[in-house]
Amino acid sequence: MAGGKQTPRQRMIGILYLVLLGLIALNVPDSLLDAFKNIKDSLDKSTDNVKKGLATTYTTFKATKLKDEPERAKKALEKAQRASDIAKKLDDYVQALRDQLVAEGGGVNPSINDVNARDNLDISPRIMITGKKGEELRQKIDDTRVQLLALLSPKEKEGINFSLNAVAPEQTAGSGPKKTWEEAYFGDGIPLGATLTTLAKIQTDNKNAENEVVKKILGSVDQALVNLNQYSAVAVAPTSYVLVGQPYTAEVFLTAYDDKISPNITVNGSLLPTEGGKGKYVGSTSTPGLHTWSATVMVKQTDGAMKPYPTPPQTYMVASPSAVVSPTKMNVLYIGLPNPVKISAPGVAAKDLKVSMSGGSISGSGEDWTATVSTIGSATISVSGELTKGKVSFLGSSPFRVKRIPDPKAQFAGKSSGNTSAANIRAQDRIFARLDNFEFDAKFNVTRFTLMIAKPRQDVYIKSATGNELTAEMRNAMNTVTPGTTVVFKDIIAVGPDGTQRGLDSIVLGAN
Repeated sequence: MAGGKQTPRQRMIGILYLVLLGLIALNVPDSLLDAFKNIKDSLDKSTDNVKKGLATTYTTFKATKLKDEPERAKKALEKAQRASDIAKKLDDYVQALRDQLVAEGGGVNPSINDVNARDNLDISPRIMITGKKGEELRQKIDDTRVQLLALLSPKEKEGINFSLNAVAPEQTAGSGPKKTWEEAYFGDGIPLGATLTTLAKIQTDNKNAENEVVKKILGSVDQALVNLNQYSAVAVAPTSYVLVGQPYTAEVFLTAYDDKISPNITVNGSLLPTEGGKGKYVGSTSTPGLHTWSATVMVKQTDGAMKPYPTPPQTYMVASPSAVVSPTKMNVLYIGLPNPVKISAPGVAAKDLKVSMSGGSISGSGEDWTATVSTIGSATISVSGELTKGKVSFLGSSPFRVKRIPDPKAQFAGKSSGNTSAANIRAQDRIFARLDNFEFDAKFNVTRFTLMIAKPRQDVYIKSATGNELTAEMRNAMNTVTPGTTVVFKDIIAVGPDGTQRGLDSIVLGAN
């Protein structure tokens, strides 16, 4: 098994391997073989879904990036297709093994939709161990993993967590001689049905690894590249809105410029002083109103000719003082959260602003401030500024609504209601409280809940727990969930950043 955080499906496969390691009885019950078949069918379906997703990824990439950036996209596409070719070789090899084992087991029995000799304990060891197919498979898995990772850069490998591996399971003390990977999963005591399930898992892991590598490679086309062979003249002003009597300044420079060159920059025919490849223009602010200007940057070409790069017309407004209070998220402040607020006053330096608040408290400096509130209602942020030394003037205020953080929705197995597979329900071990479409990253913790499991013609199982995690007894009960079972979480209590307890809507899930 791979390290790191595991998905529910990986945890499910881990349970399967524990079953395989403990499977030593000569008579394998049909219920266990049915479980292997169901897992194999689920894995095959998962593999098909990943195949469809990969096909969509390739189609979308060809329709967009390959058309928009053919030179870069073609290289990435060829590299991604190499990854798919590498994975296909392993997939084809595993599929051939599956076909051979099914043929050795007498083919598929239509009445059970499974291989006839699924309880046979001799076929798998004979082909996989005695016939050395297991050893060969292990080598191909290791080679595929190495080849796929070799296609990625060190940065792209960060966060990669392949479940595609052939590592022998750890053995507990006194459990006998240490087994190789192939002996553990295909050796003595392993029924044919379990072997076919393991091969299906390898195909799923292989397809997931291919999908992860392909997306990393194709996603690299979206990373920004800096090209210095194109020039475009730009003019950037710190502000286009100034106060009467204050200077207006702007920087004129070339994008992708060389700080060792000194281009000729003119505004209305007058040459600007340049430093480090930039020219600074100081406009008039003696009268209020709209002012327009443009600049021309002359660049010497390789043939010695001077080529002009004109800027688009630039405008700036000279006006009377005013204050601007901009809520970073929305015009609402939430109890229990640090509410970021950006405050500025055109024409007044950030260090000269004086900020106060009624209905709460505010702290910060410059343009970035944090408002804290504790009571539902309203609050007002007021701004003053030092326009001239020693003289502070009121610049304006902005009202805010004060609200409580909305109630989150309780979720189990990624759902708040509806139907999901029994396997998905069994694979989960806790419930969560999540906020949908909320601007802040507000965390809610479930503190208690009640679990109900209703099976047809059986008494309803009811237990309560504290925290958000199922108790050991609950997990045992959840492991019995089968299609047709209804699972209900009720009396759910969660606590958010504001410290208040919230009663959440019940979760009703149907297992299919």
